[in-house]
Amino acid sequence: MYKIGMEDVKKLRAEMQREKNVNAYKRLQAVALRGEGLKNAEISEITGFHKQWVGQLCRTYSIEGIEGLTNDGRTGGNNRHMTDEQAKAFLSQFEDAAAQGQIITVEEIAVAYDEAVGVKHKSLSTLYYFLHTHGWRKVTPKQYHPGKASEEVIAASKKLTMS
Repeated sequence: MYKIGMEDVKKLRAEMQREKNVNAYKRLQAVALRGEGLKNAEISEITGFHKQWVGQLCRTYSIEGIEGLTNDGRTGGNNRHMTDEQAKAFLSQFEDAAAQGQIITVEEIAVAYDEAVGVKHKSLSTLYYFLHTHGWRKVTPKQYHPGKASEEVIAASKKLTMS
């Protein structure tokens, strides 16, 4: 059992007034109701949380405080490591190399990207998305010439020219 006193309830209620996130508000409310003496089952009916989750929230509050209830750890899906200006500056080095005729591979860009942001990515999907959002596209040469004659035609041509 986690003891939540009336002073804690006052702090939680004050934070509830400032909180704009509905889910964080409900987490704060659940712990405040527990501090006011309600049982987990009663709090569950009020908030819609499972009664075991209410106990978990009280545990989180006792360990981490209000920050543990207001911050659920999610970043909102915006996991960009660079601003647009930083990304343009980063990609300009590869644009210069491409303008000089060098073939640039995603693996090369991935190594430089990982060094620039300080994070080692396990797959190239992050980099493919990064390049896509900045207007880059995959351009690869074909492995064969599209107008190349078949081997039979080439062999026949050799016979004609050697005679």
